[in-house]
Amino acid sequence: MSTQAISTNSAPPVSVGHGLPPRAIALMLMLCLSWGFNQIAVKLALPDVPPMLQAMIRSAGALPVMIIVGWLRGVKFVVRDGTLGPGLVAGLMFGVEFVLIFSGLVFTSASRAAVFLYTAPFFVALGSHQFLGERLSAMQWSGLALSFAGVALAIGVPQPDVDAKVLLGDLMVVGGGALWAATTLVAKGTNLRKAAPEKALGYQVAVSIPILGLASWLFGERITHMPSALSISLLAYQAVWVVGCTFVIWFAMVKSYSASRLSAFTFITPLFGVVAAYFIMHDTLTPVFGAAALLVIVGLYLVNKPDPKVTPDPNVPA
Repeated sequence: MSTQAISTNSAPPVSVGHGLPPRAIALMLMLCLSWGFNQIAVKLALPDVPPMLQAMIRSAGALPVMIIVGWLRGVKFVVRDGTLGPGLVAGLMFGVEFVLIFSGLVFTSASRAAVFLYTAPFFVALGSHQFLGERLSAMQWSGLALSFAGVALAIGVPQPDVDAKVLLGDLMVVGGGALWAATTLVAKGTNLRKAAPEKALGYQVAVSIPILGLASWLFGERITHMPSALSISLLAYQAVWVVGCTFVIWFAMVKSYSASRLSAFTFITPLFGVVAAYFIMHDTLTPVFGAAALLVIVGLYLVNKPDPKVTPDPNVPA
């Protein structure tokens, strides 16, 4: 989801005053559930497929899916539109982002990763204020403070299985979230905003393949045995469904509905991830960690909540 803003900038302005219809709400819940399970899918496949190889296979499997979907929708992939430069930059960050995330999942739990990855909007808000000139309201600054407090509390939560390696994994995932945010800023501030979702994502997925392959080689990764049916299914889930389909569905929805209201729904994703990790992988959950996760989610919601005192700029998409 690191190109969250690409399609929104090429779409006509959408009023944030209208609520989402039931069909859109149902789709968003499906997307959040899919994304929340993604970190668990990575974690479950690690015994058979090392992290960098897993990420490379995911990108390689997702690329043809995007090309086919784009072809069916009439997207022109080979055309000079000023997107090559920013597309390559976004692709570089996308590749390194998943090097950090997948490496971090080796050390930290899926539930912690589900929370820390979705600190990305925190960095988007700060970057937008610094580089894009977007003013933050008092409510949004309060949200940033809550998110920061939640992350600090979660990292410092005393858990029996948390050591220096777990904290290193946490920081890697946070770093991946920061790069996700940086890619969003590139998408909002360059010609990538004019590209179709399949093309914008295609840059990132295509460039990430050699980056992840190089990282896999440098880490000395190899598949030593035939992956289980479960691992193969989880790889297909990540490649075909998460990257190849749900991202495209998200961008299509952003063109039709309020991006602010849609973004608010993504804060449900860490909750799905934490709960799923608890039931599927038996990750340890404590009341303090639950409170920390809640602070992060509430803070991120406030950061992205439209300010009713501010009149929307008709030149800025909702």
